[in-house]
Amino acid sequence: MAYSERELLARMIQCEAGGEGDNGMRAVASVIMNRVNASDGEYARISQGGSIRNILFQIGQFDCARETIGGNYNSQNIYNMNPTEIHYEIADWAIAGNKIGEVGDCLWYMNPYRPTCPATFPYNGSGTIHTRIPEHCFYRPTPQYKNT
Repeated sequence: MAYSERELLARMIQCEAGGEGDNGMRAVASVIMNRVNASDGEYARISQGGSIRNILFQIGQFDCARETIGGNYNSQNIYNMNPTEIHYEIADWAIAGNKIGEVGDCLWYMNPYRPTCPATFPYNGSGTIHTRIPEHCFYRPTPQYKNT
């Protein structure tokens, strides 16, 4: 049986930001739903009118959606997650159209594993730094994003 979009989102929230506290998990969920609801650029094409599944499994986007990375098994993937009530609550909150203000229209996040965030991400210049919530850097689209 295939997982529902709610289940996939809860698992992705846990996998990508489970150690970031409620605010960090809400921030990640906000970015995912920003992609789902994008009106232009690559995410509008990928979501095909609002598919969470399509966004989560877009190739090269989320390490947690991959069972292997660089030819090695990735044990931290959504299939190995066991979401708890908080992950489902945040998934439901995000699906209902909520997002945290600090994230705004951000379409990307990354954990740089260092004290500072790169100025742009992805590195093609389509995103620029907006904020950091706890360990993740969040990026809003530049005008270049519309051409992706």
